[in-house]
Amino acid sequence: MNLIYLLAPAGAANGATGAAGGNQWTFIIMIGVMVLMMFFMNRSQKKKQKEEQAKRDNVQIGDEITTIGGIMGRVITVKEDSLIIETGADRNKMKIAKWAISTNNTADEKAAAEREAAKAAAEAEKQKRMEEAAENSKSKRKKTKKKDDTFDS
Repeated sequence: MNLIYLLAPAGAANGATGAAGGNQWTFIIMIGVMVLMMFFMNRSQKKKQKEEQAKRDNVQIGDEITTIGGIMGRVITVKEDSLIIETGADRNKMKIAKWAISTNNTADEKAAAEREAAKAAAEAEKQKRMEEAAENSKSKRKKTKKKDDTFDS
């Protein structure tokens, strides 16, 4: 059976005027597409929430954080569901909930430094390979030149 006949409205497929079968297929396809969209959107949202929760759980004493309200401070005490931070030059102490952490600036800086180090190492490796390739091509040219000279004599 042809796929077009399955997906086409019933009236168009067999010439009948009633399109109840076609509407049914259209409805089923639309529901299927919506279910798939919801599945993929929910999956990406849960993944993002897990990453944020892991970031919040990995806060350590001495980390620089920013809250969802924009307050920046250094963590001085970590408890199960809250923490105490110091802010400003006056060293004001504030108790905040862990869910209020927006970013961990110290962890972000460490991750950025690791990415830069990996990028520099990859660049150095690439440069080393290029130099080795240049050396190999020079030595091959010298060998072939010597062979050509021996054949000329």
